[in-house]
This record gives sequence, structure tokens and C-alpha cells, in this order.
Amino acid sequence: MTDRSKIKPAHLQRDAFVYVRQSTPSQVEHNRESTERQYALANRAVELGWPREQVTVVDEDLGLSGASADQRSGFARLIAAVAMRLVGIVLGLEVSRLARNNADWYRLLDLCAMTDTLIGDADGLYHPAWFNDRLLLGLKGTMSEAELHIIRARLEGGIRNKAARGELRRGLPTGFIWGEDEGQVLLHPNEAVREAIRCVFARFAELGSARRVWLWLRSEGLSFPAQYNDGNEIRWGDPTYTAIHSILTNPVYAGAYVYGKSRHERVLDQEGKIKRRSRKLPQSQWAVLIHDHHEGYIDRATYDANQARIGANIRPRPHQPGGAVREGAALLQGIATCGHCGRKLRTQYPGRNARPGYYCAGKNIVNGRGIFCLNIGGVQIDQAVADALLEALKPAAFEATLQATQQLESDHDTALAQWRLAVERAHYEAQRAERRYRAVDPENRLVARGLEAEWEQRLSDLERARTALERKSQLRPPPLSPEDYRRIRALGADLERVWDAPTTTDRDKKELLRTLLEEVIIAVRRDDFRAHLTLRWRGGMITELNLHLPRLNPARVRTDEDTIELVRRLAVHYPDGVIAGILNRQGRKTVRGERFTANQVGCLRRYRNIARFESPATPPKGELVTIAGAAEILQVAPSTIHRWLAAGIIPGEQVTPGAPWQIRITDELRARFVEEAPEGYVAMLEATLLLGVSRQTVLQRVKRGELDAVHVVRGRRKGIRIKVVDHQPDLFTHSS
Repeated sequence: MTDRSKIKPAHLQRDAFVYVRQSTPSQVEHNRESTERQYALANRAVELGWPREQVTVVDEDLGLSGASADQRSGFARLIAAVAMRLVGIVLGLEVSRLARNNADWYRLLDLCAMTDTLIGDADGLYHPAWFNDRLLLGLKGTMSEAELHIIRARLEGGIRNKAARGELRRGLPTGFIWGEDEGQVLLHPNEAVREAIRCVFARFAELGSARRVWLWLRSEGLSFPAQYNDGNEIRWGDPTYTAIHSILTNPVYAGAYVYGKSRHERVLDQEGKIKRRSRKLPQSQWAVLIHDHHEGYIDRATYDANQARIGANIRPRPHQPGGAVREGAALLQGIATCGHCGRKLRTQYPGRNARPGYYCAGKNIVNGRGIFCLNIGGVQIDQAVADALLEALKPAAFEATLQATQQLESDHDTALAQWRLAVERAHYEAQRAERRYRAVDPENRLVARGLEAEWEQRLSDLERARTALERKSQLRPPPLSPEDYRRIRALGADLERVWDAPTTTDRDKKELLRTLLEEVIIAVRRDDFRAHLTLRWRGGMITELNLHLPRLNPARVRTDEDTIELVRRLAVHYPDGVIAGILNRQGRKTVRGERFTANQVGCLRRYRNIARFESPATPPKGELVTIAGAAEILQVAPSTIHRWLAAGIIPGEQVTPGAPWQIRITDELRARFVEEAPEGYVAMLEATLLLGVSRQTVLQRVKRGELDAVHVVRGRRKGIRIKVVDHQPDLFTHSS
């Protein structure tokens, strides 16, 4: 940096920026020499003529890669300062410190050329506006980007070559550790960890769902291991669904060595920024897959069967049984198929009783509307399939019941084994805490108090584990006696009692159905009130059943004639939504005991051929408005309109009780509401005195038209005024 002829007074009037960057936090911590060399460029700027107070060090990007300008706030601040002509020179140890991407590098060069800004590194000073300097800087930027590519290619090539041999050491899942030989993977030496992993696979083989395995572990109160620091540290805690699912889907547990299951990609987000994301690849695109690389917890065939079962639980394929067993009462959930179009049937629970039903999700367009090609209740169909299943199970009833009893005992044994290992683990932790406490100097109370508290905590954990083991041991069913076998034999002969027992859940029934049935095809013929069932058993056997569907009684689903007549009258004046509100205010219900909605009113109206409400082409004289609208037009309170309606002074229309009032605004009605009372009109009190009658009598005469009345809407004396000038007191006869 000896050529100072390029430095002009205009450059010295602006600031000197020193850009400092290291690629990783590890380099910042360990490569201190390179960092100090970059900070020393500030002294070099002073030697070139810039005052110390005009030297700015930009070091916000320490620990960030220069492959992209994203997330580099220091580089963004440098670019902004150059664009605003605040920088006279940009100093960097080398081009790679500023950018390893030609797009970012040439962006800086273009801005420096336009703003007359110099660039300096360890080799010299450059002016980007000069051709020779720009050519040299461009060559350095290209070499810096190529250097990054070469380094990455060397590293990735070595990693891939070692992974192809199965010797690349990466993080292993829980239950495995690395051996001493190259690429050697061993089962975890902790027996409790191994048994916990084997328990997951054994439970999945029985339950068939990752979620149900997780719920079983939670119901038994078992803890689950999590592996840290390459298997050197095991922490026990509550099992999570994510941990169980990852164990069941990880091929390492089947003895396979895998590398390259995901791919890192660069994409643009909605704001146009470059983002990095990881995308999982299908097994056919994995970079390395070595079967039988090490000893696993399951074999390859079991792993493939587990993946197929998990995939079927998520999204079953067409014409294949699938879908995880749910808690609903529909026994054919996941195995029922439409006999008309071949689609999988879906379950529903309509009505107040929530009885199961099946419908085909494929809609056909008929008369411009979409309709289901199958929609049928499931009670009768489920009963017919259950009867066929029980009939098929009679020959093996006793063996199946005995095997179920033995399976129940095996479940308890598995849980007890886990609890025994937990007690053993807690006992070891308590002994280790005791040894640590006894090894410390008793006079060093600062350390002894902490170790004593830890010892007490471990003893409490041990006592809790022993109590839980004792409680679980008491819940274990006793061994079967000869009398128990006799009862099981009698119970197995009557499977219907077992099927209908309250302790047999819907999930248990569906599990048994799927064990023997692959598919149930349902075809409905409404014209004949008949359903045809085709049962396809595992092994290829076919059973066909014909069911007679019940005929609906029309009298049970008819709406009251009074309600229909009311809807017929209201439809002339109101739309369906207003009619539904009127019916609900009157306390009327649908045939199913539900409140009316606009959709239900519309269906009832169309079924009864009642014309919908339409505004008249030539409206009658005067505008028909509600009470609120009339109050706004006549400039009075709504309560005043209500009083006049109740007194009968102004006319109103109401189709039925509960329907909204409608008032027709005419010139005659407008004339009754004035700002000042005309001559001859007096207040109500004065009118009663002049006429010698009560207030109610005056209002009745106004209603009959014998007296004229107006309403004053302004002033302090607002209210009704009565015309009594032409009426003499002698018109009324008084008794002596």
C-alpha cells in the first residue's frame, strides 16, 4: 500500500471505513491473529492521511459467512455509506473479507466507481473507476468466489466419500453409540435404554399407531430416554409423540447407515429475500443407504412393514384398507368402499343421537346441483358385518380369547420390566450422590450443602420409583387358575356377549374387524330399499350380504300445518331470514326440534311450492318503513311511534304476532307531525278540561276521527295537541 498518488484531498475529507469479518464464531475465538491484522488496518488509514476520528471500524459481521450479503448488517451499512458519498476509502485485509459472492462484490465496485471511493487491501490501493484497477479487482473477486467453491467441494467430497463407506461419524439416535473401529455402531450399553426402545417397537406391532404407543407410555407413567453429547449423556423424561414417531421412522434402528436424507435449497420469500430451507428427500434419492451396516433393534422387513402401516394411517391409498383406528362408533371407518364409484366412504354422525353413517365424497352433478352417490346410516350395516364376523370367529373363539388374556399379561410384564429398570437406575443415582457427598471435606460447607441436597433428592426419586413399582405390581392380574380357564372357555363360546359388553370399546371392535376384513363394498339401491354388501376377507374369501332398508314414515317428518300456513302468509312480505326470526320469536320448532334458519325456511318453502318474497314492480302509495325508519323520517322518538300505534292514532301493518311493524309514510301522516301547533290546538290536559272527559276518552275519539290531533316535534312543549275549538261544553249531558 505504497502508492498514495490516488489519494486526493476530496478523499481525505470523507471517512475511512475498515471492514472486519471472520466466517464463523470458531474463527473469531481461535484465529486471533487474523482478527488483529484486520483491526490494525485502522492504523494504516491514519498513516495514509485520515485523522483518527474519521476512521470507522465496521465489525458487526464477525462470525458471519461472506457467501451472501443476507444477515450482514455491517456490509449493508458500508454499502449505504458509500452510496451517500460519506466514504473516501474502504479498507479490507483481502477481497474475501468483503464478499465471496461476485454479485455483492461488483455491486460495491459499481457504487465506489460512481462515488469516487477508493478500495485498499494488503497489496495496494485501487480506484474502481479506472479500467486497470477494476480489472484487477474483478479478477480478485472471481478468485475469491472460486476459492470458496473449491474449499466447499473438497470438504463435501471428503465427507461423501467417507459416508459412502459408512464411516462418517454423525449424531446417532437414542439407543446407539459409536464404537472404537471406523464406522462401528453399537447398541447402547445401558440396558434400560435398550429395553425402552424395544418396548416402542413391540407396542407398535400390537397397537399399529405411533400415537397409541405414545398414549400407552403416558398411561403407564413410564419415562423415556433422550440422548445428548454423542450418547455419553442420557436424560430421562416424559415421552413425547415426536420422539416415538422418529424412532419408528428412522432406518438406523433397522441396522441401516443413512446419509443425505435432506437437501438444502435457496429460495426467494414473498419479500424477495433469499432464504435457506431444508427439504426431506424420498428414500430413492438418499445419497447413502447401506443396509445391514450394524446390529439394529428390528430387521429390514419389519421396518418396511412399519413404514407402510404408518403411511396407511396418514393417507390410505384407493381400494386399500387404511387410516388409523379412531374412537368413533362407525365400525367400517377406513375399510368401507362405495359400490357405485369405488371411492373410500367417509363417516358422519348426524342428528341429535349422533348415530354413525357413511357417505361417498364424490359428487355427481344432477339438474345443476351436486349430490352424493351414496349416503346411508351405519347402524344396520355395522350390525350385519359384526354378525358375519362373529360367525366366522366361532371355530377359533377359545384360542383367540386365551391369546388375548396372555397378551394382557405380557403388557403388564413389559411395563413392570421398565419400572424395575427405573428403580435400579434410581438406586445407582442415589449411591453415586452418596459417594460424592462422602468424598467432600465436611468442613467445606459451601460444597457439602449442595451435595447433601442432591443426595436427598436422589433418595426421594428412589422412594417414588419403588412406590410406583409396588403399585404396578399390585395391579398385575394373577396367574390363570383351572377355574379361570373353564370360564374363558365358556366365554369364548359366546362371543356375542364379549362383543356387546360395555368394556369392549369401539376401537377394540374395529381392530378385530381389520384383523380379518380388508374391505367392505356397500352398494345402495333406493328404488328397492335394499343394500348389497360385499365383504372381502384377508386371504381372498368373498361374502355377499343383502339388507332390506327401512322405509321412512312421511307422517313423522311433516311440519305443522299451522307453521306452513304462517310461512305462506309471511313469504308474501318478508325474505327467508326474517321469516326464520319471526318463527323463532313465536317459539316454533322444526320437525327435529331445532330452531329455524334461513336455509331451513327456504327448503320448507320450496318443498311446499311457496313463492319467495319479491319486491312489487309498482309499489303502493307511500313508503313502507319500520318503526325506526318512521321515527327518523318524522323526527320523533321510536317510543312515540309505539304509543301512537298502541293508541291506534296512526295505522300500522303486522302480518303475525312477532313480525316487525311496518308503517306507510303518506302526506296525511306527515301532516300530523308539525314543528308548531296550529291555531285552535291545545294540550291534552287543557283538552280534557274543556271537554270534561278523561284522557283515554280523548284518545278514543281521536282514533275514531271525531277529534283532530297533531304532534309537535320541536320546542320545550313537545307532544300531542288536540283541536277542540268547534266543540262546546253543552254537547255533553251532565246529570244534576
